[in-house]
Order: sequence, then structure tokens, then C-alpha cells
Amino acid sequence: MQKFLQTLGSNVAILGTQWGDEGKGKLVDAVSEHFDFICRSTGGANAGHTIYTNGQKFVFNLLPSGLLHESTVGVIGNGTVIDPVSLRAEVAQLEDSGLENVLERVKISLHAHLLFDYHKAIDAELERRKGKDKIGTTCKGIGPCYEDKIARRGIRCEDLLDTDLLKEKITANCKFHSETLNIELNADAEYEKIMSVREEIKPLLCDTRILLLDAMRQNKKVLFEGAQAHHLDIDHGTYPFVTSSNVSAGGICTGLGIPPKRISTLIGITKAYTTRVGSGPFPTELDDAFGDEIREKGGEYGAVTKRPRRCGWFDAVVVRNAVEFNGLDCINLTKLDVLTGVKEIKVATKYLLDGKELRTIPTTRKANLKLEVIYESFPGWEEDLSQTQNFGDLPENAQNYVKALEGFIKCPIKVIGVGMDRNDLIYLT
Repeated sequence: MQKFLQTLGSNVAILGTQWGDEGKGKLVDAVSEHFDFICRSTGGANAGHTIYTNGQKFVFNLLPSGLLHESTVGVIGNGTVIDPVSLRAEVAQLEDSGLENVLERVKISLHAHLLFDYHKAIDAELERRKGKDKIGTTCKGIGPCYEDKIARRGIRCEDLLDTDLLKEKITANCKFHSETLNIELNADAEYEKIMSVREEIKPLLCDTRILLLDAMRQNKKVLFEGAQAHHLDIDHGTYPFVTSSNVSAGGICTGLGIPPKRISTLIGITKAYTTRVGSGPFPTELDDAFGDEIREKGGEYGAVTKRPRRCGWFDAVVVRNAVEFNGLDCINLTKLDVLTGVKEIKVATKYLLDGKELRTIPTTRKANLKLEVIYESFPGWEEDLSQTQNFGDLPENAQNYVKALEGFIKCPIKVIGVGMDRNDLIYLT
């Protein structure tokens, strides 16, 4: 690992390249002890990063998963949306699992937006009204909270410092949404609930932009932990089946106030096959018994929603698009071990629409129905990969598969995941 870390520089970003759930938290956990700050720049508690270490499972939602290392400081940036009550519950769960002094190591931007129960009620109601055309949201209130932000009626963390103004804004928003959607919302209950955690949250608030810039000037090392993945980005994902924020590389800068030139290395996380939660296009989906087998073998159930993930073959077009867009420097390929025992492994290498090659997924339903996916096949392997520590010790067919993927996505693969634990990683130099 040390040689790998030496190539990265001081300020490193880790981003998903598919539709989330690629295993970002594992690499973050593996390297974060070498960083001083671990930062979240976008999204909210709809993210789920699961870490396995020494047989114990930790699930992080809003908090940066690098907090497993007790020397790190977790930063939640201005681009996020925060439910303080859920945040406190997440902290309690982690402390029950044995993690100490969590809140003492967390800093929250004064400009991050507060998420309330009324946002969750709105989320659920809007999904209900869509019927069969629903997006597949987590119903955590993320979208409605960002809607309030864009509509300039959002409530920010800094409003916790003025309780009169806080109550006034909550009352106004509940009235607006109640009348707009004809649903019952309780402003007094919302106010009382957030006041129950206000004194715990207040000491965490600061100008995180200045905190991080000062830290960088002091040569502190910063790790940017991405949430969701490139193809769920509000602008560049498979719209409208996306999240509500910019989860691609640009979101790091806007969501934390960090100059782009400060990011030294961008690492993409890519699963050795493809998964997706919720609705939306999925050209390589295996909607059959084999897809179910991969789901069970890979434990493909949402860390937040527990919903079964849709599973399919590796899609090189999807990953290559993320590499191009974000300017990724290298890739961490995860869950290679899940493919052990598969006799023939397929990779989508090209899309054709009406005879013309596409470099990304079409945005219309009709185009997706007509899309032709071109595959290449590779022989599988039977050997157990879980104890493998060097690339050269992998089965020859596994090595060939990794090398082929590297060529298809046009980005070097520098880390390979071969098991669940934080130590089940192969580093290539």
C-alpha cells in the first residue's frame, strides 16, 4: 500500500463510476489513516458505505467512513443536506459498535442545508403520485431538501444559531408545502425535534471551506469521499433516474469550496460487474436466475434501503464515460472474487443505436429499447481469490480479465478487491 499512497499526492478524491454501491467506503477506510481530513461534499443520508473490519460491520450514511480511524477529522461540506436527528442516531449506532469520540471529530459547514421530516413526507408523497413511473428514491427527503435549496427557501445549518428565525422559516415552509401538496405537516413538531439535538450540533458548525484551505496550507492531507456515483449525477447521470446533487468530480469543488487545482489525484471505484438500485436504464442487466445468483453471492442489497440491487455484466461504456468525464487517474476494481466460479464472463464493450456507435447511455426510453449492446466474452476461473495478496498470484484468467477491463476503460487499475475485509486488497505498482 505504501508505494500506492506515495503516487497519490496530498489531496485525493474517491468517486464511484457506475450507479453507486461500488465499494467506495472500503478503499476510503483502507487509506484514511494516512489522511488528516475525510470530507463529504454532496448528498445526505441516502448514501451507504459499509465497512467490514476484523469481522465487524460498520455502516456510514452521512458521516465520512474514514472516521473509523480515530486520528481523522470528518468534514461535512456545504453541498450536503443534513438531518441532525438522523446524524445523531448514526453517531449513536457507531458508538454502540465500539467507535469512540465520533462527534468530537466532526465539522459541519454553516452553509449545509437542514433536512426535516417534512422533506421525507414530501418525498414519499411525490413517489406515490408517480405510480409506475416512480424514480426509486430512498424517500430520505434528499430531493425535496435540494428543491428548497434551489428555490431559495432552504434552511441552512447557520439558522440553528437564531432560534426565532429558525422557527419562522420552518413554519413558512410547512405552510407552503402543506398548501401546495395538500398534505398535513406539523411545524411545531419539526421545530421541537430539531431543537432536541441543537446543542449537540452547534459546536460542530464552522466555515469548513476556510478550515480545509488552512489545513492544506499547513500540508495536511485531505481525502474526498464521494457519495453515489457518476451516473447518478443530477446533470450527467441517467436523468431523471439520478440523485439530486452533483456527485461527479466537480461537486467536490462546489460542495466544499475547494479549488480544482488542489485535488492531486482522482480515483474511480468500479465493481467487477455492474449493479443498480431503483429504476432507470441498465443495458447489461441480467434479469434472470444468474443475476439473482450474483446478487446473493455479492450481498447486493442496499446499505440504506435494504432493497435488492439489480445485477448485470460489466459495462465498459459506462465506466469509460466516467473516466473521461472526471479525468480519473486510476481505478480500484472491487468484488473480483464474486465472479469466481462463473464459466463465461461477458463485458459490454460498445453501444450501437441505428448502426451508430454511442459513447454513453441514451437519455430517451425509445432509444434504450432500440440500443444494441456488443459484448466480448472471457473464460472464468474456479480458484478462491480471498487470500491473494499479489496480482501475479491471481489465476491467469482473472489476470486476463483485469487487463482486458483496463484496456476497455482506458484507465490503469491500481487496486483490486478480492474479499470483504479492509485488508482484502491487492495494490499494483
